[in-house]
Amino acid sequence: EVRLVESGGGLVQPGGSLRLSCAASGFPFSRSAMTWVRQAPGKGLEWVATISNGGLTTKLSDSVKGRFTISRDNDNEMVYLQMNSLKPEDTAVYSCAKVASGYNSYQWENLYSLEVRGQGTQVTVSS
Repeated sequence: EVRLVESGGGLVQPGGSLRLSCAASGFPFSRSAMTWVRQAPGKGLEWVATISNGGLTTKLSDSVKGRFTISRDNDNEMVYLQMNSLKPEDTAVYSCAKVASGYNSYQWENLYSLEVRGQGTQVTVSS
């Protein structure tokens, strides 16, 4: 059974930082690209970032580029999202997801590439 469990969310002031973690199990982790998505209150799912299976290639949305970093640890089957310079508009539930096989980097921001998604962790940016 594929399992993705996120942690690390919380309340942070504007300009602050958080590091989200996602523990994966139940599938060959090192063979799968991994994605972070978010959903703000009353809004749809938004793609945030993707990292290739080996970790050499990353892609981030324009809204977080320069502030967020995605990384992974294949030995421990973990994927991370380091979030700096947080803004109130970053407030959302953040989830990690396994990218289905066969999707290349040109397709990563398309939500139909997501095969399984975790329950998510709440991030609130407020003073």
